[in-house]
Amino acid sequence: MCAFALLASCKGKSISTRPITGNASLSSETDLPSILKKGKLTVLAENSTSTYFIYRGKKMGLEYELLKEYAEHLGVQLEINMVDNIDELSNLLNNGKGDLIACNMTITKERAKTFAFSKPYLRASQVLVQRKPKDWRSMKASEWKRQLISDPLDLIHKTIHVWKNSSYYDRLTHLQEELGDTIYIEGVSGDVIPEELIEQVAEGVINYTVTDENVAKINSRFYNNIDINLALSVKQQIAFAMRKENPMLLEHFNNWLVEFMKTSTFRYIKHKYLNISQFSSKSKDEFSTLGGKRISRFDQAIQKVAGEYNWDWRLLAALVYQESKFKTGEISWAGAYGLMQFMPGTGPSYGVYPDSPPDVQIRGGMKKLNKNYGDWHMISDSIQRIKFTLATYNAGLGHIKDAQFLAEKYGDDPNLWDNHVEKYVLRLSKPKYYRERGVRNGYLRGNETYNYVREIFSRFAEYSSAFQID
Repeated sequence: MCAFALLASCKGKSISTRPITGNASLSSETDLPSILKKGKLTVLAENSTSTYFIYRGKKMGLEYELLKEYAEHLGVQLEINMVDNIDELSNLLNNGKGDLIACNMTITKERAKTFAFSKPYLRASQVLVQRKPKDWRSMKASEWKRQLISDPLDLIHKTIHVWKNSSYYDRLTHLQEELGDTIYIEGVSGDVIPEELIEQVAEGVINYTVTDENVAKINSRFYNNIDINLALSVKQQIAFAMRKENPMLLEHFNNWLVEFMKTSTFRYIKHKYLNISQFSSKSKDEFSTLGGKRISRFDQAIQKVAGEYNWDWRLLAALVYQESKFKTGEISWAGAYGLMQFMPGTGPSYGVYPDSPPDVQIRGGMKKLNKNYGDWHMISDSIQRIKFTLATYNAGLGHIKDAQFLAEKYGDDPNLWDNHVEKYVLRLSKPKYYRERGVRNGYLRGNETYNYVREIFSRFAEYSSAFQID
């Protein structure tokens, strides 16, 4: 089986503040009707506790959960493109690589020249992040607090590290003017996110940084030796950024957001990440994209088995999560069991039983996938062949052959999954189609298989950008 990857991770330069000159072609290709037609909302996101991270294969983050609610409202799939270098967000957005930006982004006049901003969903001050004295635990709070900066005037001649294209950098520049003296502002590139700078303060690598209070509050749970109590700005508006050429998306999203912010669901999502430590703390777990860079405790077994079949291990991991969410004891309503959700009549053929060890379950599942891959030898495109393989793993060869038969009968390409055979997988739940002469396997709950393939490939794309192959 040929190895492949869907998406390379996004890398690059800075959030530009150049005015957009306008791109009429992008408007028709990327505005709301196009999103609805393709059935997918693509988000460019930073990997952070406030925006988006993956924990034990599960997608999390305050901004992610808000956008997930919106995608469900639209009836489309939510696809996250995790951006390694937030300096590249503007270029990626304006080149049509995403529909909007999620980056805990503060609205500023300069940025408004480049982006169309949504209604703000949060207001937050910028705060100074500084380290408590080394022996602060043995001191009274009143004593160690006296050693901290408590007045912006005390920042004169201090060195502060912030993202160079951020509102933090702009605020410090203006603060210098207000104070009439120099603050040494060290601008860092977009491949170092604010949360990394907070960590560097905690570890003594740097002395100060500035970030939004919501980000600082979350991270203060991980680093109890930092202080975040000095506000350096008024409360500023945090929102999502979109292209100026997409007014329909902006209007629709804003109308939805205004109403959604009145709901208990919105209030709970905010409370969940800003006030309940058990959720934000998951971001620093070893099985998080922000922590140990591991997808699951089965990574080693998945990598070993995938390597033997020349399969991208992140794709296999995406399938395992889809089947069982990495839970070994899962039993479905139909009796399917284990990490790979084998049916009782199929599992033994691949050496897998309900009490088989995890590595045996993964190996058995890979054997079945390899067999299914062989069933589609006539399909030359490797990506399409993999999609047929995944569909077969989920629904069985007979049903996918039926969908292929219907595609050919109705004038679609029987060897192309996307927007061709997958359409007839959906139609196999309708009597008109599953009762047709030539359809041998009857009814199929097609939306399950249709979504199964799409969700695995979407997750694989996200795993590919979050978990690099050595």
